[in-house]
Amino acid sequence: MAADVRRLRAGYYVVTGLTTLATSYYFNYLFFLLRDRFAFGDRQNLWMSALHGGIYIVAAWQCGRFAERRGYHTSLVVGLSGLLVCMIAGGLVATAALQVAVLAGYTTVLLFIWPALEALVTEHQAPERMPHAIGLYNCTWSGAAAVAYFTGGTLYDHVGSASVFWVPALLFGSQLPLVAWLARTARSMPAVVDASPPAEPVDPGSRPARVHAPTFLRLAWLANPFSYVAIYTLFAVMPGVAQRLGLSPTRVGLFCSIWLFGRLAAFGALWKWTGWHYRFRWMLGAYVVLSISFVAIVVARSLSMLVAGEVGFGVSAGLIYYSSLFYSMDAGAAKAEHGGLHEAAIGLGICAGPAVGALSLSFFPTYPRAATVAVTVLLATGLALLITMWRGASRRLPAART
Repeated sequence: MAADVRRLRAGYYVVTGLTTLATSYYFNYLFFLLRDRFAFGDRQNLWMSALHGGIYIVAAWQCGRFAERRGYHTSLVVGLSGLLVCMIAGGLVATAALQVAVLAGYTTVLLFIWPALEALVTEHQAPERMPHAIGLYNCTWSGAAAVAYFTGGTLYDHVGSASVFWVPALLFGSQLPLVAWLARTARSMPAVVDASPPAEPVDPGSRPARVHAPTFLRLAWLANPFSYVAIYTLFAVMPGVAQRLGLSPTRVGLFCSIWLFGRLAAFGALWKWTGWHYRFRWMLGAYVVLSISFVAIVVARSLSMLVAGEVGFGVSAGLIYYSSLFYSMDAGAAKAEHGGLHEAAIGLGICAGPAVGALSLSFFPTYPRAATVAVTVLLATGLALLITMWRGASRRLPAART
């Protein structure tokens, strides 16, 4: 039985990695395709990212509920099938308007995947195993995302821009038999809690009195969307940054994936060290570093400045994301619904940052730094809200740790 459980969970991590490879390559290099085929600039790409985020919010909430009610494996099949159809359609259509429609469809069905996977990798885990499960999940998807960005530029240059659709289509389609096997295997097994010892000893002090858990969950759900404000603004304007620095798509993969590897390194460290759990100063410090690093990347005039900004950005984004997912899975039983809310909060940031940036460029078309200034002000607002929320919670909850 234990061996079957391990095989089942290994299968979920394979699905996580392959899906991340496919989605990261499509979404990140879609902006380069839109630039090259349809002459999209920063403003148009920011609007595309904002559209993605707006749909993401509603889809995450509803798809998380679907997975909780109809079954996690059913949700995976629906999601992967829909993504396959979207990628085939994207490879066949030839106008910018239809590419917008493909992105809208892709975003909708994508959210059948993540809440279900987040629930499956933590389902029936004993409390002391939860940090290990979430850590492995985070390292899996973030590692795949880093590899996708690192290698995607080379694929784009040497295979062609159409690979933005056909490579993900191949990866999505190849997973459907695996998910069918996982569903059959899971149905044949009784629901058991994995009470095996964690791979690393867990610090007993890392789990506070339960009264603090909802507070940190709310703090993380506030910080993470603002983190994604910065992340998805960067994705959308990266073609412009690359053009200013004279980077081809291949060199973009080499130099602009550094922050993704930094996030992966942060996930690995946070997985093995649990001292950051339920400590506000780590979340606050990460938020400040992320905001400063964002500005450094967007205004970079040299590769050294770009790389330095990316290192700080990746590590800080890793801690903020890890906090949101960990507290979402650690603070409640309805894991797919909590995972859906975690993803919906991400969608809020994905929409807000690019939308603010695009509006700024629309109102101030002669000022190229308008988007950077506007998004930086938005990040500063998030910092003020984070501190205010913590101070209010500290007054209500005695002995809350900083």
